[in-house]
Amino acid sequence: MHDPVNFGFQQVGYISCGETNQIDDYAKIGESQNAVDYPSDVYVGKDAKNFLKGIWPDFKTDNIEVAIHERLSGYAGTMQVCNGMAEKCRQQGVQVITGVEVTGYDSHAGVVSTVHTDAGDIACDSVVLALGAWTPKHWEMLGKPNHLDMDYADGGVTEGQDMWTYWRLLEGELYHDQPYRSSEGKDPPVLHVELMTTPVVDENGKELADHTYIYWKNGTERMDRPGLQGGTIPIKIGPEATVDSYGHANDEYQAEPWFADYMCASMAQLMGRFEGQRSQFRERRNGGIGAFTPDNVPVFDWITPNVYMIADSNHGFKMSGVGKMVSHLLAGDDKVAELEPFAFSRFAEGRTFGASNSNCPWV
Repeated sequence: MHDPVNFGFQQVGYISCGETNQIDDYAKIGESQNAVDYPSDVYVGKDAKNFLKGIWPDFKTDNIEVAIHERLSGYAGTMQVCNGMAEKCRQQGVQVITGVEVTGYDSHAGVVSTVHTDAGDIACDSVVLALGAWTPKHWEMLGKPNHLDMDYADGGVTEGQDMWTYWRLLEGELYHDQPYRSSEGKDPPVLHVELMTTPVVDENGKELADHTYIYWKNGTERMDRPGLQGGTIPIKIGPEATVDSYGHANDEYQAEPWFADYMCASMAQLMGRFEGQRSQFRERRNGGIGAFTPDNVPVFDWITPNVYMIADSNHGFKMSGVGKMVSHLLAGDDKVAELEPFAFSRFAEGRTFGASNSNCPWV
């Protein structure tokens, strides 16, 4: 159902860039994406620098040697997406009930027959779990194991891996009164930069980290005046975490003061327009957590005969992008090829995703 306006989707594209040690990784990503008709372009060396400066003329590209441009990507405002999807459901006769908490399940031989809620019981033929950071809670309610072995294609095995690991997200906003635009006056692509051997140094010469990892985009609905929203590598919590209250409402998961220094210094180090902007960091509560899978890659699969799980390896919002493919499965298709690599069975069948060449768990 194509409706970018009601879904709040800004198809501005996505650009990631790195150093020489990531050129082979970017080439593999580009090849994989284009093989499934997801158009992306990889630029190396001088071509990468020229490509970036063509969009952001003030981009300081000294240490950048590779870039990938995912042309169909972009970003969306969370509230607008959720409201838009709920409205589309209502238009199709779906009853949307909010403010109800699931408290348990009745099942026999793995088949769930009843969902218990704080507003009463619901008999069911099937259940779809799409819960983001609350997925581990329901995984446990269904009696699923907290640990598993991960088999890899090369024959290696990791035994007793935690099924779920929580990470604390580090994100924030920077006010920027001048319009954040590309050289063509457009909303620029979402930008992600990982420079694994380039330290972050603030404008006073203080080294804040021995590597650079930063992403940002226009702030849109998140902000009360023009600015940008961005973040860096999350912090590992472990297999257990306090999910409620979530996000900004939870004192345990707020970004520390050093993050504002790091974010502003990283942005200033990469683009001239952000120099001297530390005072423009939006001082407010910024927090959230995500639940990550054993290999840090999403899981889409039937986890009991009639319970289907859509599990992000993070907070879950982006998983709305697989809704159409999952609907084909739920409507009776035996398989959807695009979802097969993300099956839960991969861990036992030697198809566990391997470690990535990144400091961040979700790359």
